[in-house]
Amino acid sequence: MALTVTDVDRFEAARPRLAAIAYRLLGSASEAEDAVQDTYLRWQAADTGRVEVPEAWLTKVLTNLCLNQLTSARARRETYVGQWLPEPLLAGDPLLGPADTAERRESVSYAVLVLLERLAPAERAVYVLREAFDYPHREIARILDVTEAASQQILHRARKHVAQGRVRAEVDEAAARRIIEEFLAAATSGRTEPLVRLLTEDAVAVGDGGGKVPAAARAFEGALAVAKFMRGLFKQGPAQRALAGGSVELYATTANGGPALVAVVGGRVFGVMCLEITTEGIAAFRNQVNPDKLERATRQWAATGHGEPLARLF
Repeated sequence: MALTVTDVDRFEAARPRLAAIAYRLLGSASEAEDAVQDTYLRWQAADTGRVEVPEAWLTKVLTNLCLNQLTSARARRETYVGQWLPEPLLAGDPLLGPADTAERRESVSYAVLVLLERLAPAERAVYVLREAFDYPHREIARILDVTEAASQQILHRARKHVAQGRVRAEVDEAAARRIIEEFLAAATSGRTEPLVRLLTEDAVAVGDGGGKVPAAARAFEGALAVAKFMRGLFKQGPAQRALAGGSVELYATTANGGPALVAVVGGRVFGVMCLEITTEGIAAFRNQVNPDKLERATRQWAATGHGEPLARLF
């Protein structure tokens, strides 16, 4: 059926929220955009005159499309080369969605997106809809075709899985830059001790190269192991330059609302390292270097100002 101008306007008004939901559910910007487009096609084919609450209808369709995608994605990730990490979003990306509460900011943090991978698809959907978008359980139950009591139970399980037992520290952009500067100074010092002092005892470092860029097959665990890895990662030399494809410019920024170090080579984002900050220190480094997951970051980087780099390597 042909959509009226009003129907199109209703969808476009809902698009930013739908995209933000889809990104939190899928951890991929491109897959989120595809899910939103598929939702539009179903809206286009629907008898919109009989849809009483378009926002609820669209959210239900989108969520179920994402649930189907999550089920197939689990099978694909079993054959993924190395560690799988979500696609990072740089500051200002509209897919980050609302950030007016601590719960909404945390729901899109890189650390939480990684933890959401542990959840069953239904648990992830309930967690995102409730924690990030404040949907009542009554409406979530309608979206997922479960009872309201079941929705509450699913949320309880999801929260337990996501909880880590450590207190995360919220940081603004100025604090994020200071943390990055301190870390970079320690990482390029050639010494392990300054890095160890910045880390929690159970710090981890994970990289996602997708089989296209070399990255460790397993995570480094423990402050000393992570510090030694970071010292080697930032060591200057021709091998590192060859791997990166040229001189690397390092910038301090935020990604998914947290401190991040962006590596740029010839205007292309080569890597985004997201830092998880707790009250005890840096708890995790998650380094995305898979070029397929950095295309959006590269486009956004080219379209925004970012000042002078903190350092140039190789």
